[in-house]
Amino acid sequence: MTPRLMIVIGSTRPGRAGASIAEWFTGRARDHGGFDTTVADLAELDLPLLDEPALPRLRQYTRQHTREWSARVEAADAVVFVTPEYNFGYPAAVKNAIDYLHAEWHHKPVGFVSYGGVSAGTRAVQQLKQVVTTLRMLPVVEGVNIAWHPRFISDGLFHADEELERAAAAMLDELVRTEAALRPLRPPGDRAASGSNGAKPAAR
Repeated sequence: MTPRLMIVIGSTRPGRAGASIAEWFTGRARDHGGFDTTVADLAELDLPLLDEPALPRLRQYTRQHTREWSARVEAADAVVFVTPEYNFGYPAAVKNAIDYLHAEWHHKPVGFVSYGGVSAGTRAVQQLKQVVTTLRMLPVVEGVNIAWHPRFISDGLFHADEELERAAAAMLDELVRTEAALRPLRPPGDRAASGSNGAKPAAR
């Protein structure tokens, strides 16, 4: 079975660059062929500020939006966050989406496509790594870091240079290898598991 990669668009602001960057990276991921690829756009998901009464580790979800988000993350074998850098950090929407869940993230490789000014979003990535490792995710060393990203965008489309194309390929290669290595750590029934919330994974 081909492993599944979920690409998360982290910016929710109007006029965001993240959608066009994610569209480019999603195309590269599908061309790569190592994963079945899906996209989770946090702007479309529109998760409210965490509103579950029980701790996420208990999986006693009471909200339909939580059950649906749980199913999408549960179904993924690897994750890539496409994230900007705001004030030397990552968006609140990304932290909120992560904090809704717990076990659904476990033992999955994670990569980052970051963008910003001179730092290329890398300060946001370093902060995110502290969070995802707490959830037993494994960040890959390879990443796609886009400095001064507006210069690559015209007519709403992101046009990567050769360096960024190589970086995307290298990260996808490493995600494939790492996913295979981590797979034995995930329960065999993870993709079909509903936990105590009755959620089912999203269709491929």
